[in-house]
Amino acid sequence: MTTANKISIFRILLVPFFIAQVLYYVENGKEWHRYLAILTFAVAAVSDGIDGYMARRYNQRSELGKILDPLGDKLLLVSGIVLLSFHYEKYLPHLPLWMTVTILSRDMLLLIGSVVIYYTCGKVSVRPHFTGKVATVLQMTAVLWALFKLDGGWLFVWALAAALCTGGSGVIYVFDGVKQLAASPASSATPKS
Repeated sequence: MTTANKISIFRILLVPFFIAQVLYYVENGKEWHRYLAILTFAVAAVSDGIDGYMARRYNQRSELGKILDPLGDKLLLVSGIVLLSFHYEKYLPHLPLWMTVTILSRDMLLLIGSVVIYYTCGKVSVRPHFTGKVATVLQMTAVLWALFKLDGGWLFVWALAAALCTGGSGVIYVFDGVKQLAASPASSATPKS
């Protein structure tokens, strides 16, 4: 259990607290719940950078880390994006539904693709792409923008940019997956007996 993995687990454990604070805020409107939600999201986002740095700097890369790190990212972002897609206009601006659908669709497609590749090839090789990293940053920006209740016009811009980068990264990952499947002997046609 490396330090980087412990940080990833800590980030995963922050997700239920973040969800609870957002739900409490939209239920009773007490600002301190919103501030705690922002702080929790920010700490989790910063910890993502820290565990990645530690894994690279101190050679703490592990198979468990390859699962925990993206899992922590996905749980945090998806929970924030889904929560903020509902209409709480009295308290918070909402994220566009098309952004949420784009992100959830890409993540489901990647999950199903990973299972197919693992079943077919025995191993899944996922190489992070710059577009995927940009999409993650833009998704985090959109969530924080909404939580801070900043200008709605810019929220639309962040949401659109996040959706475009998310869709683009999904296409890149699909092409990578197809290449992995094509390279597998299991993908070759079986000759007739």
